[in-house]
Amino acid sequence: MSQDGPGAVAALESAAVPALKRAVELDSVSRFQESLVCYQEGIDLLLRVLKATKDEAKRAHYRQKISDYMERAEAIKKHIAKEKEEGKYHQQIKIEENATGFSYEKVFQDYLNETVTEVWVEDPYIRHVHQLYNFLRFCEMLVKGPCKLKTIHLLTSYEENSGKSQQKSGLEEIQRSLKNYGVTLNISFSSSIHDREIRFSNGWMIKIGRGLDYFKKPQGRFCLGYYDFDLRPCHETTVDVFHTKHTKKT
Repeated sequence: MSQDGPGAVAALESAAVPALKRAVELDSVSRFQESLVCYQEGIDLLLRVLKATKDEAKRAHYRQKISDYMERAEAIKKHIAKEKEEGKYHQQIKIEENATGFSYEKVFQDYLNETVTEVWVEDPYIRHVHQLYNFLRFCEMLVKGPCKLKTIHLLTSYEENSGKSQQKSGLEEIQRSLKNYGVTLNISFSSSIHDREIRFSNGWMIKIGRGLDYFKKPQGRFCLGYYDFDLRPCHETTVDVFHTKHTKKT
């Protein structure tokens, strides 16, 4: 027997409506991966509402809604799988100026799974202290995630003059720390690198206009967003997501 009372059921329904509305909006502009997440969230909430509802007319209404949304979600899954198989998948996410809610977990989590053992990071700006911290946070996310990570390949550019030793020591410290978790960090440098992209061994490739450095400087050490990047305002940038059968460059 469900423990959800009338108030809890109403709250669940109120939460489901915006999730499903957002799913339909994203679906309409072909942002399928994001819409699928919202569909799944809304469907889960409606299933809980259905379970707690006694009125048979309302139950029939919820069952139909759930069936319709599940049918669309399944169609999206098949569409994504087909595009992945054909190597044609492409999704674009636009991060607005001062937007929040775009931590590395939120941006990358949908593309990480237990099959990911290797990651390639090409970003010319892993040089200054805050950029080294960004890369460290990215590595932490990978280690905590569902993937069985073995190797990270970083290609970046050299910091000039006095910052060079700081960059070197910072990356070497991250390298030693990752080794404690069974992960090898291979570091390479290029003076001509300009592209910014992250590739996972499961076929996903993510290109971010600003690379990993798309967060704004926090207003202070004791301000919200200093530690939790979901609360940190962002610079305007674009995230392009692709899926290819072979991501490792030859």
